[in-house]
Amino acid sequence: MRYWLFKSEPSVWGWTDQVARGDKGEEWDGVRNYQARNFMRDMKVGDRGFFYHSQEEKAVVGVVEVIAPAHQDSTTDDPRWECVDIKAIKPVKTPVTLEQIKSDPRLSDMVLVKNSRLSVQPVSADEWNIVCALAGIDP
Repeated sequence: MRYWLFKSEPSVWGWTDQVARGDKGEEWDGVRNYQARNFMRDMKVGDRGFFYHSQEEKAVVGVVEVIAPAHQDSTTDDPRWECVDIKAIKPVKTPVTLEQIKSDPRLSDMVLVKNSRLSVQPVSADEWNIVCALAGIDP
């Protein structure tokens, strides 16, 4: 299993929206960055990810699971853009802020620290375990 981070503006699509989709999940559509698209192409069904609220909150707020491999993004006819489907698994007990992540030396190499603008990004197994511990959840 691999780990990822999915960033979303809560005013556009937030954790509560994701939870409301239930087991049906939702396409992670609208990504128009080649690197983020390529990360989604690398994802496998069953991979886990952090759901991250960007903008004002800037925090990991939940855990999601990839439920469909990369496929054509339904919001465009352009074949270059693909997306995966994800479903909510569980909220975190304690949101983990970008400030906390940046101040933890164990997370200094995390993509979120080095390239905070990237909307879909990989998370190493060690980073996953550390953030889960900070969030008060089992990895």
